Amino acid sequence: MPSVYDFSATSLAGEEIPLKRYEGQVLLIVNTASACGFTPQYKGLQELHQALAPRGFSVLGFPCNQFGHQEPGDARQIEQFCTSNYAVTFPMFAKIDVNGGSAHPLYQYLKHEQSGLLGSSIKWNFTKFLVDRAGQAVARHAPTAKPEGLTKEIEALL
Repeated sequence: MPSVYDFSATSLAGEEIPLKRYEGQVLLIVNTASACGFTPQYKGLQELHQALAPRGFSVLGFPCNQFGHQEPGDARQIEQFCTSNYAVTFPMFAKIDVNGGSAHPLYQYLKHEQSGLLGSSIKWNFTKFLVDRAGQAVARHAPTAKPEGLTKEIEALL
């Protein structure tokens, strides 16, 4: 059975990272943007990551510029924004597409496993996919779902 561990993604530093590196962890995979009304969710994502990482949890951030061009920066600018404004320490990856023909294979998989309100398409920035320790997408949350509101659901998988 396929899992998120079958994919890899490029880090903001340009390194190809096999997601197998996160095998056995509970993951929250989020498409992010620096100039969005939901951008303050970085704070909640960082707090979740910090609080639950010792128990085997990680947030994985995937910047995307497909929604209102709200992630215009390059990798260096994205990293600088995230660290200086939200002290982000969770893994951030290079900017990707989440919809359309050039959607990253990981997002093609996630959307297939957990379709949303608009079918398989991602509606907006900060859509969240919860992945269990076996690498299976078990839930999808809309951009309006606050990270702190997911704590109990995440803890149930830890």
